[in-house]
Amino acid sequence: MLPTNATFLKSSTLLEQCPDTDRPEFAFIGRSNVGKSSLINMLVNKKNLAKTSGTPGKTRLINHFDISSSKGAWYLVDLPGYGYAKISRSEREKWEVMIEAYLSERANLVCTFVLIDVRHEPQKIDLEFCLKLGQDGIPFALVFTKADKEKPGAVERNVNAFCDKLLEQFAELPNIFVTSATERTGRERLLGFIGQSIP
Repeated sequence: MLPTNATFLKSSTLLEQCPDTDRPEFAFIGRSNVGKSSLINMLVNKKNLAKTSGTPGKTRLINHFDISSSKGAWYLVDLPGYGYAKISRSEREKWEVMIEAYLSERANLVCTFVLIDVRHEPQKIDLEFCLKLGQDGIPFALVFTKADKEKPGAVERNVNAFCDKLLEQFAELPNIFVTSATERTGRERLLGFIGQSIP
């Protein structure tokens, strides 16, 4: 399944402002500075669709992108990151309420891709976020990013370490993808999974 066109549709601050639930939807979320925008641009093969920045916490709204593909139309959703960002506590609490409402109530959400920086050992904040999704019954998959920044052995160790930690709370692992936006690693597998998940 290959995207044939990708365009920015709209940004929303509330669930009610999001586009109609008339097509399947796939959301991307992760800690600030995990490489989310670069991954999205690589997936849809469009250099500047999602705005990349060296400043963590740049995405502050629910951003919908309209994707045309060989499997039909679907929405790609860029969600604000969790973790470090230079914003006030009250602003962060608004983010959390917005994200939780979206993830738990969006009727056409097929899967949430949780992005993990593969250069690091398992981080508590990532594990807790995955656990919350599991407890709420929200389907998710893991996307390890920046695989080109580490040697293959280190990538494998960190992926395995994260999975081991996850299995302390989960009976089985979700789907797992190892990616590099720079080298376009994992693109075909991830798009193939999205294509298979479209009803």
